[in-house]
Amino acid sequence: MKKQISITPLSNLSLVDKVEIRITDFIKKNKLEVGDPIPKEMEFAEALGVSRTVIREALTRLKTIGIIESKKHKGIVLSQPDFINNFEKVLDTNLLGDETLKDIFELRLILEMGMIDILFARKTKKDLEELDIIVSKMEEDDSKSTVFSLENEIAFHGKLYEMSGNKTLQRFQNLLLPVFEYVHEYKLNDAKKYMYSKKFITHRELLNYLKEDNIKGFRKGMAQHLEPHFNRVLNNQKF
Repeated sequence: MKKQISITPLSNLSLVDKVEIRITDFIKKNKLEVGDPIPKEMEFAEALGVSRTVIREALTRLKTIGIIESKKHKGIVLSQPDFINNFEKVLDTNLLGDETLKDIFELRLILEMGMIDILFARKTKKDLEELDIIVSKMEEDDSKSTVFSLENEIAFHGKLYEMSGNKTLQRFQNLLLPVFEYVHEYKLNDAKKYMYSKKFITHRELLNYLKEDNIKGFRKGMAQHLEPHFNRVLNNQKF
């Protein structure tokens, strides 16, 4: 007699999302790992009491987000999902509401301040030389400008993310960039004429803190550098 896999059947056969949940529960309960095969469509169908069509649709969802994949001669196996790639598929600024945009923009500020310790621990002489080139190029345009420049922000802060040495963080920064551009260009136009409460901290000054290994000065300086954005989100100003 064929042994049936241990999985709780469903009462409502029309809800594919419930089938998806049961299959993911099966994966977790059995402590399956990347590369392990999962039961065939028919086995899931028999255990859950649903049609293969429902199972197939649920499995297609899992394939779409990269949890499973088909392997020749092995059938369906677990794969390591690329969660950043999945974010990329949904982060379309034309579809995100203002509240979501605000949350994502706040996330960028959190990452910027939160990575400082790792940044100082991993920065290299080569990193600082490359950052110096970026800052020098900015200063060629206007060394005394206190106008918030999106292009300058992208060049400078993108390099900081790269210097952290964290590949996921770098990819996440690239992922958030279109949102950052959208919020800046269409929602934060007043940032360009923002009057800082304290001295404006330039990219050169931030670079000098890095060169001097002055983490305390850099942390304070970065907070002042990003002041217009912190001011907006902390005062609950609408986007």
